[in-house]
Amino acid sequence: MLKIADLHVYYGSIRALNGISFQVNEGELVALIGSNGAGKSTTLKTISGLLRPRQGIVLYEDADITRTAPDRIVALGISHCPEGRRIFGGLTVRENLRLGAVQRRQGADMAADMDWVLSLFPILKERLSQSGGTLSGGEQQMLAIGRALMSRPKLLLLDEPSLGLAPLVVEHIFQIIRQLKQQGKTILLVEQNVHQALDAADRVYVIETGQITLTGTPDELKHNPQVEQSYLGR
Repeated sequence: MLKIADLHVYYGSIRALNGISFQVNEGELVALIGSNGAGKSTTLKTISGLLRPRQGIVLYEDADITRTAPDRIVALGISHCPEGRRIFGGLTVRENLRLGAVQRRQGADMAADMDWVLSLFPILKERLSQSGGTLSGGEQQMLAIGRALMSRPKLLLLDEPSLGLAPLVVEHIFQIIRQLKQQGKTILLVEQNVHQALDAADRVYVIETGQITLTGTPDELKHNPQVEQSYLGR
């Protein structure tokens, strides 16, 4: 579904990605792990069109989307749930969710999708008329994921969904992520909680200073000395 080839991305003169290449197959949950500043969020922003690479290519369903506008990328079926939630705090939960479907026509299918999202996150159903900015951190993360799902993505990009959340909330968020995977969603997950990422993923890439340094299945990486020492605290 997604193929990244020799991607180089800069912030001014600072190189953030140094020729990374990887792929995500349909129906997979692929995790991208690494330390702060390794290039994980930059990768997702480049895929979703928020950043332009200096070199390399992004292929989605065999089409080159490297320089496609972000709104067109959403229309093609890629939805990006950004780091830090980025919900609209002054809008209600209902309005935030509807914004996720802004490119779609109104109708029964949208109502059905709203019902589906609320079935995933029942707490949001109780908060529909509440301003997004008054929600707890965990509720805002659920809202951000729900908003991304309202566009009916074929590929869901999740950037640090556990960031700043209590352990019980993190467990609940990852239960939902596993449920989405079981329902056939293709997911590219960026996550610093390596234990959760390894438990959820089908395949894992390790990125360090803008380069892919390791790849494998979760079981392979759980027993890799470099991963054990750097990310699992062993």
